[in-house]
Parts: sequence; structure tokens; C-alpha cells
Amino acid sequence: MGHREDLLEGAKRCLLQKGFLRTTARDIVKESGTNLASIGYHYGSKDELLAQAYVALIEGVGERFAPAPAEEMTQPPGSLERFQEVWAAVIRTVPEARPIWLLSFELMFQDERLAEVRKLLAEAQEEGRSGLVALVGGIPEADVDPERAESEGRLYQTLLNGLMVQWLFDPGTATTAEQLTEGLRRVMDAAQGR
Repeated sequence: MGHREDLLEGAKRCLLQKGFLRTTARDIVKESGTNLASIGYHYGSKDELLAQAYVALIEGVGERFAPAPAEEMTQPPGSLERFQEVWAAVIRTVPEARPIWLLSFELMFQDERLAEVRKLLAEAQEEGRSGLVALVGGIPEADVDPERAESEGRLYQTLLNGLMVQWLFDPGTATTAEQLTEGLRRVMDAAQGR
């Protein structure tokens, strides 16, 4: 690996060990075996490097959301059963991804102190919405209509954030995929007058 990749991997390890705010440039250099100048050269700033490392960590978690390769999913795309299958897979990632979700919440509450970082993370959330729509809908992410990502994707992202809060706070009482699906089923029935 070159310095750029070494820095990114070192920054990921630092984020998981210390969090965003407590990680220093020197921590990253020590963890990556590089030098301070390489951070500025490759990433512009420590915060930019940490933001990119965080996005890479989240993308890694998102890749594990699929219960199986798309061709092996057992439930039809767009069905309530597929919805449940996807959310069960998401919930299964919580134990191994707990440090990453905790890091997410650290970043959420930083106000304007990290304005540039928050901007980069907001862009990553847009991509995340498309990924969730693709997963539930059984379509390639490149084929997700922007309007669908903005509506359906926002719904899934809101569910994801709420589930993560519950699973981080008290896994013993957190909502299951079955409960989430039954709630959606009841809302749909009520909307159709059943």
C-alpha cells in the first residue's frame, strides 16, 4: 500500500479506538507508519481524512446489509417479506458494527464545529438512501430514480437511524425486523381502509 491507503487504514483504526474528536494527526501517523506531511498532501487535512475513513467504515457496514447476493435473496423485491429480510440483515450487523454506529452518533452532535465534515457526511447519506432503496427494491443502485431515493430512501434512512438508536441503547428491547414489518403492514392496511 502507498501512503494514501496507509493513512486511510490508520485513520479507520483510530476512529474505532478513539472516536473522531479525540483522534489527533499524530495518532494517525503513528497508526499508519507515515508522516504528518502526508496527511496534508493526500487529504488536505486531518478532518478530511477522518471523514473519508468514516465514510469507508459506513460503506463497509452497508455492504453487509444484504442478506445474500441479490440473486440469492429469497423474497420478491418490493414485498413486505423482502422488507423484513433486509431489516433482519441490517439488525444482524449491529453487534460487529457497534463501534461504527457509536461513532456515527458522535458525529451527529457536533453542530457547526465540523461544518466541512458534516457536509461530506451529508453527501454520503444521499448515497446511502439510494443503496437502501436498491436493496429493498432488488434493483441496481445505478437504476434508482432520484425521486424514489428522496422519498422511499429517506423513509428507510429514518428507520435505520431509529433502529440503531434502539439497538445501541438497549438491544434487549429494540425493535425486531418482524415487529417493524408488522407495523408497516398495519399502517398499509389502515391506509387502504382494511
